[in-house]
Amino acid sequence: MFSITVRDHVMVAHSFRGEVFGPAQRLHGATFVVDATFRRAELDDDNIVVDIGKATEELGAVLSDLNYRNLDEEPQFKGINTSTEFLAKVIADRLADAVHAGRLGEGARGLDGIAVALHESHVAWASYERAL
Repeated sequence: MFSITVRDHVMVAHSFRGEVFGPAQRLHGATFVVDATFRRAELDDDNIVVDIGKATEELGAVLSDLNYRNLDEEPQFKGINTSTEFLAKVIADRLADAVHAGRLGEGARGLDGIAVALHESHVAWASYERAL
């Protein structure tokens, strides 16, 4: 399996419901380093996984919809604990939508999967991987 990974970051505010979250039940900020990995079994006709420039641009576009937002106030997240794991899935699904819409180029239609990792710190991160 071949892969390429592009990186960006996103800054959000949010809070959680449930005793398991302890002090994170209060409104707090988070800055995530975001890695998006694109995978395919065989390289495309240009011998690449996907155009790195387009992948970088699309990751930036997906993150811009979340950046500097209080996720508690976003209608799409009403009543949802926007955990790191949950946000990794949101970003992966939005990148998958971009692939299907052709925004990463026609060659990207041959991708087999996408994995997104959100790094909360140098010692903790969560990820989500999905097929295309």
